[in-house]
Amino acid sequence: MKKGKIFGIAALFLGDIAALYLALFATLFIRYGNDFYDQLVNTHFTPFSIIFVLWIIVFYIAGLYDLRRLRNNLDFMKTLTLTLVVDATIAVLFFYLVPVFGITPKTNLFIFLVLFAAIEVFWRRTSNIFLARGEAPNRIILIGESESAHEITEIIMENPQLGYAIIKQISEKDIYENPILLEKIVKETRANTIVVPHHLKQSKNFAFALYSFFGKGISVIDMISLYERILRKIPLTDIEEVWFIENIKSSGQYYDSLKRAGEFLLALIFGIALLPLEILIALLVKLSSPGPALYKQTRVGQNGKLFTLYKFRTMRESEKSTWLKEEKNRITGIGKILRASHLDELPQFINLLRGDVSLVGPRPDFIDFYNELKDVIPYYSIRTIIKPGITGWAQVAFPITESLEQTKERLCYDIYYLKNRSLVLDILIILKTLKTVLSAAGR
Repeated sequence: MKKGKIFGIAALFLGDIAALYLALFATLFIRYGNDFYDQLVNTHFTPFSIIFVLWIIVFYIAGLYDLRRLRNNLDFMKTLTLTLVVDATIAVLFFYLVPVFGITPKTNLFIFLVLFAAIEVFWRRTSNIFLARGEAPNRIILIGESESAHEITEIIMENPQLGYAIIKQISEKDIYENPILLEKIVKETRANTIVVPHHLKQSKNFAFALYSFFGKGISVIDMISLYERILRKIPLTDIEEVWFIENIKSSGQYYDSLKRAGEFLLALIFGIALLPLEILIALLVKLSSPGPALYKQTRVGQNGKLFTLYKFRTMRESEKSTWLKEEKNRITGIGKILRASHLDELPQFINLLRGDVSLVGPRPDFIDFYNELKDVIPYYSIRTIIKPGITGWAQVAFPITESLEQTKERLCYDIYYLKNRSLVLDILIILKTLKTVLSAAGR
């Protein structure tokens, strides 16, 4: 292991230890003031130190000391969030199931967890910036010259903080004709990652050449996986039916069932709490232009089932749905405000209660759009394998679709969500949505 890597890991370890004890000291000072030192020495130091050892082990298992993974991206935040949740669970179980130290610190533990989470996120995001300044930990040999390969190369060159560097790019033809050439290039470039097109792995000779790298510290991943990891979407041009069979059908199905129960309770609570605001908005919409306050439109839901979507009306009425750029002239004054603040979405609590939609998922389509797009965009109908959402990964990552090409791009994000949907990703999507709402960014 290089000295630089040893120093980096040691710095992360010491920083985590410092963050843990700083959060503990701050918690005790908040609770006990000048008596915090007595509380620390006599009651809290030993049990919390035992917990800290367990927490650091969890950090290691989660890969938070693997320098190649430590970049300020979605993967890292998901890992850190899940690790903090696991560690918090360990702390609760330790104090309440193993009460050998005679303390069950409810308030203290809560304050500590909040403080440590804030300190750790700040520390880790800051350290990631410094770690990104050196040599890229992921040195890549990229095989292929597809559209996806060019897109990945551009993103990596423009974003060195991601921790990737394309050391060598080779055409499929050259490597297919001479698979042994790859081993020579790896030695010359000191690459530690080989990225290959998915279909090229089906070649027996090439698969044998790739197998020789196992046990040598060299990762072999396909183009789709790298594209997904960096761009947070799935390349339509590189996937085929078998990819969906392997990655989509069973992905998240247990989470979907649990998600429904939580969403029903949220819809009931917030629907009732926001009822006075909804009544006020309905009156303003009625006064702003002729027509009903509620906009009712038949949309395509899960498995192609049709349902009625409810929103506050933001446009003058028209019988035909059109692309967004053709609709802008129909938006009313109050409609602009509702769209910018996303308050037009409030009636969708009705759809959430009925189970027509989910809080997070692909955007529900108009019938005519769906029928048109599923015939011209490959795999478009796969979006309906789960319930549509009030918000979603595609909505926050690529919010505007004014053309067929942009709709294809949004589908790439929808497919990514289908494959990776989870509680952590849903929370991140909701937070991004709230940020948009609070900043009045609109759509």
